[in-house]
Amino acid sequence: MTRRHAAAGPGRHAERPRVVVTGIGVKSPAGLTLDEVMDTVLAARPTAAVHADLIESGSPVHIACRVPEFDIASYITHRERRQIDRPTELALCAAADAVRQAALPDLPPSRVGVHLGTGIGGLPTMEGLVRDNDAKPTAMPVHSVPRTMANSAAARVAMRFGFQGSCVTYSTACASGATAIGEAARRIQYGELDVAVAGGFDSAVTTFMLSGFSRMQALSTRNDDPGNASRPFDARRDGFVMGEGAAVLVLERRDSALRRGATILGEIAGYATNADAHHIVAPHADGAVAAACMAQAVADAGLLPSDIGQISAHGTSTQANDRAEAAAIHRCFNGQAPPVTAVKGVTGHLIGGSGALEAAIALVCAERRIVPPVANLTTASEADRIDVVAGAPRRVDGAPVLSNSFGFGGQNVCLVLQPAT
Repeated sequence: MTRRHAAAGPGRHAERPRVVVTGIGVKSPAGLTLDEVMDTVLAARPTAAVHADLIESGSPVHIACRVPEFDIASYITHRERRQIDRPTELALCAAADAVRQAALPDLPPSRVGVHLGTGIGGLPTMEGLVRDNDAKPTAMPVHSVPRTMANSAAARVAMRFGFQGSCVTYSTACASGATAIGEAARRIQYGELDVAVAGGFDSAVTTFMLSGFSRMQALSTRNDDPGNASRPFDARRDGFVMGEGAAVLVLERRDSALRRGATILGEIAGYATNADAHHIVAPHADGAVAAACMAQAVADAGLLPSDIGQISAHGTSTQANDRAEAAAIHRCFNGQAPPVTAVKGVTGHLIGGSGALEAAIALVCAERRIVPPVANLTTASEADRIDVVAGAPRRVDGAPVLSNSFGFGGQNVCLVLQPAT
């Protein structure tokens, strides 16, 4: 794909370093490795299930997408597990897989950074601490504060590997993971880092969180039909299914990766972020600001909208968000959008982890030249305005992919990813 840099703007020019991906680690409801995730996503196999603990707790929603059990002890010692919470566990395990795959050489520690995003942070652990100890505050566990710090995961990853570059935690709601990847790529392009471990994580399957989102009518209420609950862009959608998980990418300069003979999995070609400045939980209905974010990301990659081969939509399965995103895609691509997918019908909504997981999936889809079908898409709605893939995976020509992440507060983030070249 030819990259057009004639109209270079602030922070972007023809000579900036190219940022590639050399490692990916995931811990998600769809699988514990990226290959497992791809198998599940391409089969459009939903992972939502009823969980007994949610019923017993009195939660109004009994369904969620949880990460399957795995051998956490092979990643984290028993002592360390006492000091960290579930979201940090998932992030640390995903990061360990990504770093292992990247096979990084010895590098100056100050040149390697950790950039992670989370929408909820340690709130689930805080919920448990308050529930169990509010009547006896002197019994609060000694590790309560570090377990609930939103930046705990990034700090733990840096400590595990001795990375001493910028260690930053981003919180842009459901766009947090994508924000972390985009900002980490910027730090490499600006020359501040040579390598960055970047991604997102969250684990918000708790009574408090489900009750809060349920009161907002953001969650599906299909307790008796979990497999059909999450249905992005479908006319019968009634909300998303809460998920948990983490996805972490290792980013580095392309020239450095080539010199050391690293396996390049793809490239972070473009990044943009803006804000609807409209409503704290509802997107701007006309999609104009989100469309501008998409256009900026495409331009940042030195491309035209016609160069994009597929779109990984945010696709929450809520009425307002899917309608607004369809309008934004239609507007950005002038009614000629490429095929669109949305994986939350399979994975549920990982909140801060969703943008990172979806970026990883999008990168593989671009490499394999395939677009996954949207799970449970059976009834026409906003899909009439855009080309949403349903039923079976669709083969496409090799081209970059646009990955959208939109969060509460009008936080819009778009990434352009392309196969290794």
